[in-house]
Amino acid sequence: MHSSLHAIFLLALVTLALAAPRNAPIQKRGVFKVERVPNPNFKRSPGAGTRALIKAHRKYSVPLPEGLVAAMNAANAANAASAPKSNSALTGETAKKGAKGNAKASGTAVAAAPLASASGGVAAKANGTAGTGKVTATPINGDVEYLSPVNIGGQTLNLDFDSGSSDLWVFNSQLSTASQTGHTVFNVAKSQTLQMMTGATYSISYGDGSGSAGNVGTDTVNIGGATVTSQAIELATAVSASFVEDTASNGLVGLAFSKLNTVKPTQQKTFFDNAMPNLAEPVFTADLRSNAVGAYEFGAIDTSKFNGTMQWAAVNTTNGFWQFSSEKFQVGDATPMAVPGGQAIADTGTTLMLTSAAVVNAYYANVQGAVNDQQVGGVTFPCNSQLPDLQFDVGGSFMANVKGSDINFAPVDNAGTTCFGGVQAIQSNLQIYGDIMFKSQFVAFNGGNNSIGMAPHQ
Repeated sequence: MHSSLHAIFLLALVTLALAAPRNAPIQKRGVFKVERVPNPNFKRSPGAGTRALIKAHRKYSVPLPEGLVAAMNAANAANAASAPKSNSALTGETAKKGAKGNAKASGTAVAAAPLASASGGVAAKANGTAGTGKVTATPINGDVEYLSPVNIGGQTLNLDFDSGSSDLWVFNSQLSTASQTGHTVFNVAKSQTLQMMTGATYSISYGDGSGSAGNVGTDTVNIGGATVTSQAIELATAVSASFVEDTASNGLVGLAFSKLNTVKPTQQKTFFDNAMPNLAEPVFTADLRSNAVGAYEFGAIDTSKFNGTMQWAAVNTTNGFWQFSSEKFQVGDATPMAVPGGQAIADTGTTLMLTSAAVVNAYYANVQGAVNDQQVGGVTFPCNSQLPDLQFDVGGSFMANVKGSDINFAPVDNAGTTCFGGVQAIQSNLQIYGDIMFKSQFVAFNGGNNSIGMAPHQ
């Protein structure tokens, strides 16, 4: 009798266990990966660091410091003397201007003694469009090292993924023949699923003089198997010469928050926002490695790609960026230094890592031979220097590390003896953590709870 009761009790426990709610398994069909491909036009040539620094300032409407202006003018003069003048004005129909940035020049000259000078707290305008500063001959083609294939309406184009903007725009058959030359363009007439949006237009300027404008439709977009059937596609009818010249890139995929989208009269959602409901997890990851192809993945976090445990911090979406507080830095094993009120964004569309002058000075003080070179507009050092690591605060939650070897960005002379630093100063309250940071950190963007995660690359 006792054994019978015991058996009944055990059976009841098993039944309760089976009836208890359990977490639903992740559906692996909602995980999509797109590997990047090398840009055959990319050249890490002398002057690449200056171009990248100018581009970042213009993208976020931050005025160029005096030293960088001089370097830009010198480069432009050299280019004008050796090649036909590059016109950064939009080609095709006249494009509308982006919103004016609210940053004002501080008038502070870059001092010779410190490596970089601080401005009077100039803030970058966080509105997804760039200021009206004109750079008529800034050579930016070749600054995009890797691209990613995207299928739109059954047609595949290599595009640049940009977590610092929110427009998906492409070269297409509406552009002039001259603008299409050398590009893989989206043929509007050949898509069976394209639907034009009556009265919808877009205009985006990246501030360095590059940009595009045109009309808008919806079509089926497939990125690595993640498919959105009615994604807004911005069809350029005007593009800047710099984009025309970089024939490997055929447009951009914006991955910031949708509030930065420039479509009028009604803003449109980004690909990621539209894809999220069908992903196994509401995330995408950027695996952007040094001298390697890497990949973007939607819907999962591949733990085989990083070491240790991924750490997370909250993101402030107010300005539409993947933005977080970053109030502390540490150079190598030195004592951490505070950056009160520091804010930063993770931006795959910016090449360098841009931070305050105080951080830049503290970092390069540990690099023998480092100087603030007026001729190139930024800090340089002997290419054979052993650079220290740089740790930075992410949201007050953890410290992430950038390897010193990843901070050696590019040579500034043909001899390859002097190199441009991947960490540079920006006269802004907003720090921009671009590809220099991504090369050391595997980064996850969580749109479900608005957080960002990082872990060192495997």
